[in-house]
Amino acid sequence: MDLTTTYLGLKLKNPLIPSAGPLTKDVDTVKQLEDVGAAAVVLYSLFEEQIEHEQLEIHHYTTAHADSNAEASNYFVDSSEFKAGPEDYLEHIQKLKKSVSIPIIASLNGKSLGGWTDYAKQIQQAGADALELNIYRLATDVTKTGAEIEQSYLDIVKAVRAAVDIPIAVKLAPFFSSISWMANEISKAGADGLVLFNRFYQPDIDLENLEVVPNVLLSTPMAMRLPLRWIAILYDKVLADLAASSGVYNEKDVIKMIMAGAKATQMLSCLLKFGVGHIGDVLNRMKYWMEVNEYESLEQMRGSMSYRNAGDPAQFERANYMKVLNSYK
Repeated sequence: MDLTTTYLGLKLKNPLIPSAGPLTKDVDTVKQLEDVGAAAVVLYSLFEEQIEHEQLEIHHYTTAHADSNAEASNYFVDSSEFKAGPEDYLEHIQKLKKSVSIPIIASLNGKSLGGWTDYAKQIQQAGADALELNIYRLATDVTKTGAEIEQSYLDIVKAVRAAVDIPIAVKLAPFFSSISWMANEISKAGADGLVLFNRFYQPDIDLENLEVVPNVLLSTPMAMRLPLRWIAILYDKVLADLAASSGVYNEKDVIKMIMAGAKATQMLSCLLKFGVGHIGDVLNRMKYWMEVNEYESLEQMRGSMSYRNAGDPAQFERANYMKVLNSYK
């Protein structure tokens, strides 16, 4: 039974990759993920805003009281105790590279073009095997056109591609006017992979305190339908590898994504709900399903249910919309 796959040029023992989140913050947890069968891990994101905030705090604590009075030296904080910039993140990559043998995919969320390229270089130097660009940009400016927003994405990808040699993936949002066009343009700009899709966590309103508050809701199995459809549509149309994200919970979800055309499947919510050992359960059930259905490898099934190869491609388009509405009872 051959579960191997190639994603971002990395030979993986299977397609299961824990996605960016809290599980990858701890070295021991990443070791556990490797032990139960994870083929690679995507680290939690490094945010440019966090780095800027840390640097401002360091400046405050190391300068604010330096000349306050004659006893200032008694409480002046030694700047060596602080780490300006992404040092913790880079050290984490280095520790993981020494502790596990699976590929480490870093995740970067920048806000300035210089930030994207500078930190991408540092992440590469730290030893990351690949880099996932978590581009999170809300189009809140009513004076900016969709074309301008799209171009900003392409500028980021081109700049990072020119700055580093390691493979890069782009975690793409589903909110473009033409996902197909955008996916192809990002691929042509230098992305080795596309992760479908990025979840834009929505804020909530606290009615007791009348505040806008964060409220993280884990994805549900229903969420996998959106990446399933677009992976099937994009399969064999773009050069970049396709990875599924959102709503991947069990072996059937993984198999469906592979049949649609995915090279890898990222999962997090199910691991937070059921524990890291869930990966091993999914792998065992995948093997059983493949054996019963006489599949010898993932490559044998990849893309078999894609838009290109489906018996009725209209199922991925408008005709399916009409059928769904008419078939519900």
